[in-house]
Amino acid sequence: MTIRFIVPGNIGHRSGGNLYNARLVEHLEALGARTEVVMLDGGWPPGRPEDRESFARVLRGAGLALVDGLIAAGAPGEIAAAVQAGTRVWILSHMAVTAHADLEAQALAAASGVICPSFFAAENLKERYGLDRVHVALPGTLPAETATGSQPPHIVCVAALLPNKSQLLLVEALARLGGTPWTAALIGSPEADPRYAAQVRAAVGQSRLADRIRLTGELHGPELEAQWHAADLSVLVSASESFGMAVPESLAHGVPVIVRRGTGAEEALGQSGAGAAVELDGGPAALADALAAWLEDPELSARWRAAALECRASLPSWTATAQGVLAAIRA
Repeated sequence: MTIRFIVPGNIGHRSGGNLYNARLVEHLEALGARTEVVMLDGGWPPGRPEDRESFARVLRGAGLALVDGLIAAGAPGEIAAAVQAGTRVWILSHMAVTAHADLEAQALAAASGVICPSFFAAENLKERYGLDRVHVALPGTLPAETATGSQPPHIVCVAALLPNKSQLLLVEALARLGGTPWTAALIGSPEADPRYAAQVRAAVGQSRLADRIRLTGELHGPELEAQWHAADLSVLVSASESFGMAVPESLAHGVPVIVRRGTGAEEALGQSGAGAAVELDGGPAALADALAAWLEDPELSARWRAAALECRASLPSWTATAQGVLAAIRA
């Protein structure tokens, strides 16, 4: 089996979608499924006319294509034509592209099938577009060394600096805890949205927290592992999140997590007890309260830590993710 996997070439920062795509390819190959990755440049979504022409050319001659949802949402006509010509076109939808809902609805309806990385994302597509069936292939995790933590406690937020990721909210919450010992690292690309990154940097300075909150930029390899090794807690409070791959990544290191209630990150945390899902519609006060409880209650922090360590053995593998994708598209 050869899968032509078509992914956007215009998402340069470390995103959950990019990480999922890369890990999926690696483990599909390990299972014997030949995967031809095509990085398609363009203004996705929705793409320009010339971008959609390039997409149509890439689809031609592919017996089986797996298309990232950011591309698919802008090219329903090209997908419909390819399916009519005999190509099986599956869409890997990491998250609904609400800014182009009409186009996305047509693309999903025209495709041979749809795969999502979480039940949260799948139910969202079903409710939004009335889809009958969406296959789910949960993200896997890689083996990781157990974090040792730090003194004072170290908090990490692993996400590109983007408005949706709500780093400003986190900085405002931490500013309310100035009297409690802690350090924090915002680990993510400032290039994804330079204006927002500048706002986050300014907020850190205005809160007089520059000696306690570090903006590291995007980290990889040993530098990222060093941050996980030093971490005592991670925070992912995105306004919207289909799953939040930083959550299982955190748990794989034995680090508990605070997430925003009502997002896919709550599914990623599950019923593990390794942290909390917090209602944040009221702003930073609720997040500050949750952080204060963890910082000031040794029994609570120990309970979260023990639960994070316990759930490491039950985290899904990337092999299982790839097997789920193969089972869907072979059917």
